[in-house]
Amino acid sequence: METRVAVISIIVEKNADTEELNRLLSEARDYIIGRMGIPYRTKGINIICVAIDAPQDVTSALTGKIGRLPGITTKAAYSKAGGGESA
Repeated sequence: METRVAVISIIVEKNADTEELNRLLSEARDYIIGRMGIPYRTKGINIICVAIDAPQDVTSALTGKIGRLPGITTKAAYSKAGGGESA
């Protein structure tokens, strides 16, 4: 199945549903290349960046599910490079 590399940017507010966020990311673990979290204490938020190599519908569905969580904002940016085969 053809995959695309993308970066999912996530901003987590103070009272966000982090348990559900972690569950969703855990479900997608086979596609996730890496993940970085940055606590921004001055603003009381956390910034998470997830690199993913997955079929576009998987990335879109994951981004949509995360975006519907209370206190969480997300956006995906896709690589313009051609697709590849998932392992």
